[in-house]
Amino acid sequence: MARPYRSVLYIPAANARAMEKAQGLAADAIIFDLEDAVAPGEKAAARDQLAAALARDYGGRARIVRINGLATEWGEDDARACAGAMAGGADAVLIPKVDSAADLDRVAALVPDLPLWAMMETPLGMLNAGQIAAHPRLEGMVMGTNDLAKELNSRFRPDRLPMQAGLGLCLLAAKAHGKVIVDGVFNAFKDEDGLRAECEQGRDMGFDGKTLIHPAQLAIANEAFAPTEAEIDLARRQIAAFEAATTEGKGVAVVDGKIVENLHVETARKTLDRAEAIAAMAG
Repeated sequence: MARPYRSVLYIPAANARAMEKAQGLAADAIIFDLEDAVAPGEKAAARDQLAAALARDYGGRARIVRINGLATEWGEDDARACAGAMAGGADAVLIPKVDSAADLDRVAALVPDLPLWAMMETPLGMLNAGQIAAHPRLEGMVMGTNDLAKELNSRFRPDRLPMQAGLGLCLLAAKAHGKVIVDGVFNAFKDEDGLRAECEQGRDMGFDGKTLIHPAQLAIANEAFAPTEAEIDLARRQIAAFEAATTEGKGVAVVDGKIVENLHVETARKTLDRAEAIAAMAG
């Protein structure tokens, strides 16, 4: 049963209250951010504060630490802390601005045991998405659409047309190599309709979930990336009908006037597995 990643909430590692509050939030995963959300003068203190916070119980939530890039003065210390003081509390290390698999190699040498995640937020990263996704230590990819928009000099559009090439390349790479991939953030956290539309777009494209910047966004993302009752019911009926057809020596079944083949049954089983994992998380 795969862990769900419907909602992946950024929490600043410099904010002790926010990290404490996150223990009770309905997020599937938390990104404890040492990078963009922490001012330069607070980096070292935030690292120590995060190490203490990760000793707390966050339940079934995945705990991902976003470090500073190794090219910065804080990156190596962040990585070594993940391998040391944070090792028992962190589930993965998120590396910013990954351009190639070589960026993962450098962090892997400093953090030998934790899975790696990659921020996909540069044009070069988009073009190298396949080799990045194929890295043996990589577990997941996170779209950094704000930084990508800056690099592309693109304008915001509700349909995210300027993002489609990059989103598609990373999706293909993640799916080809069996890696988790979550969509970028929606900045207008008070715009529920806009968030819902973007979550539904990402879900329909194939993303596993969405990164979020505010707890108020959790409920919408959790709903959008979970199977509906109708989808669960259909999945059960497809599996039952196909199994019945198989016992009769048939290769296909018909449900609601539509052909059901083995590939549909495989999708149906994934739907039920996802629903079970979400239910376990809620429990």
